[in-house]
Amino acid sequence: MDHIFLQHCDSYGYEQVRAAVILLLEPSGGMGAFVKPGERVLLKPNMLSAKYPEQAVTTHPTLVRVVAELVRAAGGSALIGDSPGIGGFKRVADKSGIARAAAESGAELVEFSDTIEIPGTGTFRRITVATAYWEADKIINLPKLKTHEMMTMTCAVKNLFGAVVGTEKAAWHLKAGASREQFARLLLEIYLLKKPVLNIVDAIVAMEGNGPGSGDPIKVGALIAGVNPVAVDVAAARLAGIPAELLHIEKEALSMGLAGAAWDDIETCGADLASFPAQPFRLPSGLDVQFGLPKFLSTVLKRQLTSYPIADRQLCVLCGVCRDACPPGALEIKNSALTVDQERCIRCWCCRELCPHNALQVHRGVVLKIVSALAGHRR
Repeated sequence: MDHIFLQHCDSYGYEQVRAAVILLLEPSGGMGAFVKPGERVLLKPNMLSAKYPEQAVTTHPTLVRVVAELVRAAGGSALIGDSPGIGGFKRVADKSGIARAAAESGAELVEFSDTIEIPGTGTFRRITVATAYWEADKIINLPKLKTHEMMTMTCAVKNLFGAVVGTEKAAWHLKAGASREQFARLLLEIYLLKKPVLNIVDAIVAMEGNGPGSGDPIKVGALIAGVNPVAVDVAAARLAGIPAELLHIEKEALSMGLAGAAWDDIETCGADLASFPAQPFRLPSGLDVQFGLPKFLSTVLKRQLTSYPIADRQLCVLCGVCRDACPPGALEIKNSALTVDQERCIRCWCCRELCPHNALQVHRGVVLKIVSALAGHRR
């Protein structure tokens, strides 16, 4: 039985977050149950891009500061590291407030640059990750709860993809292709390489809609903690009202027989799950509706059941960020316009995730438009 802990926290005020985190960890024995004196502990927040904290794209700096302080109080050395999708580590750290959080807590900022190749034990035989991530004595995972256009939701398991550095991310997207199941398995195998000792989810203000980079902040007022990131994600999805059939990571974890993938095997402690807002998160417009359809039918109706990125010419400045980040090279700038090769597009949505101008919109197939309209854009 996996135990998941929930705590109310209504604002990012320092004293309130600190008190909430201490209460959150108290049933487990506090931070001292996870960190021993002399250990180098890497905090892995979500540092997707250079956005302000109130945009809900990155883990809030107050939570990062509090956790770093608690690690140091337990006798450990606190490191804060990630590999941003766009913007450069220093710029992302500065704009997100995480650089200041490091300075205030006495933690060390660590840019993921050097890499090490680790033998895998599953489908993926060798996985290259950041050396700083691999060599840390322990990992504390600090994800932001957000919707995600490829995986429906990004939380604890997906946040560990940040251990993969720079262009390696695009290479893995390309290897997985359009298969959500294959990509989910990769994410799970990265988690299994080096399991975090603790996961604390920033869901005080989460993100709904076109996450993980272009969605809308939604106040939830929650902190979620647990040892098993799969179980943490299952609980987070319940909190967000996201249907289990849309959770690729959790479904793949179930097929792999991993602990924490089934709701019946999870016990929530602390605040009652029902005491948080009940409104389901608005999901990304890029989701398709092929779930549960026979393979032959989903193949025939592929164009009508799927979405593709399309540039908004009013917003697109032709900066080339999306083109350079596209794993299959499906984007091209020609004749003063950004074009998308729909046949090559694998719908990983890296382009929308990384566009600094939110200029990539979603073109949906006819059937998908009808289904979305009937569903009122909510599932």
